[in-house]
Amino acid sequence: MSEKKKVVLAYSGGLDTACILKDLIMRGHDVIAYVADVGQQEDFAEVAERARATGACKVFVEDLKADFVTEFIFPAIAGNAVYENRYLLGTALARPVIARRQVEIALQEGASAVAHGATGKGNDQVRFEMAFAALAPSLKVIAPWKDRDFLNRFQGRQDLLAFAREHRIPVEATVEKPYSSDENLMHRSYEAGMLEDPAATPPEDMFKLTRALENTPDQATDLSIHYKDAMPMRVVCEAESVDLTDPVALFDFLNEKGGEHGIGRIDIVENRFVGIKSRGVYETPGGTVLHHALRDLEGIAMDREVLRLRDMLSPRFSEIIYNGFWFSPEMDFIQAAFRQSERLIDGEVMLRLFKGNVQIRGRTSTSSLYDQELSSMDVAGGYDQEDARGFIRINALRLRAHKLILRKTGEEE
Repeated sequence: MSEKKKVVLAYSGGLDTACILKDLIMRGHDVIAYVADVGQQEDFAEVAERARATGACKVFVEDLKADFVTEFIFPAIAGNAVYENRYLLGTALARPVIARRQVEIALQEGASAVAHGATGKGNDQVRFEMAFAALAPSLKVIAPWKDRDFLNRFQGRQDLLAFAREHRIPVEATVEKPYSSDENLMHRSYEAGMLEDPAATPPEDMFKLTRALENTPDQATDLSIHYKDAMPMRVVCEAESVDLTDPVALFDFLNEKGGEHGIGRIDIVENRFVGIKSRGVYETPGGTVLHHALRDLEGIAMDREVLRLRDMLSPRFSEIIYNGFWFSPEMDFIQAAFRQSERLIDGEVMLRLFKGNVQIRGRTSTSSLYDQELSSMDVAGGYDQEDARGFIRINALRLRAHKLILRKTGEEE
């Protein structure tokens, strides 16, 4: 088959991508199935076998967990990336690492196109296609859920199931769930179905990573996280004889312990980039623990004005990630500034995990800007309290001037 028709499909093994794989083959493409392991609980050997059975000419199963943690999750947490003040961006962070490897495989295999199964209403279509455009603009993008012929043929789940039966496509269990979910190392998300009603309470058996508060242990877990340049380097839990330095292993441990204590559940209505409001329920236990720990360490180790500037940029940083522009000039700019701000954010934060809470128990830092003598109410420490009189007088000048203008113009209340 012509190399010009070779396409790399992001393949999950679910009903949608299984049917898309077969449809692409029927349209004359030589399809390479690409399976990205970003920490979801899957039998990847079985997924690969299903792809081959459906007709994929090659299957790539790629372990991206280490790259995902060190190049995307940790930098996002270091930059205080919280979309609309609540969402830690688990899905958005996984898409660029998936897309990057997809492009690499396409170029390596001489493919002319990449394909994905994201819908035409969600954020993921934007995230994938913006990454493709930034990394390999010469590649054609095939997005079946925006193709009119495909939409006319497959107007719902029943059409997909009928197509799978007709062509003997091996797919996962076909029982329809009351919601859709997506999982990676950072989080698990739930949306659509019953959750489209913003007043509907999610069923407790939906949650997979976190326990309900009433089912959490009555004994707290104490641990410490060690940072170097704002990146977590080590997690220690003496009670459980745990001392971890591998990034994936320490993140897995924080997911486990955070989830055990019911940490990291949120239920929000967010604003999608395409202009639609969407209800999402998320479990982000390990990321939530790291977020709280690092914010505390910054209090002792980051300069006040640098922290203020970083936090002015953080909402924009979050939007860039959420909207799919990880590979962009604006991201390069912000990341360069953030890396400078993260220098010497070193130290250890002691935490207690208990009943949905991340409690800070103390912190130490070799790069601490905290001066105990200056802060003390009992020791002068070189601070002349009489200087405060002039400091206050200067800062009060504009307040006095404003009051005088109000009196002069008769606007005083």
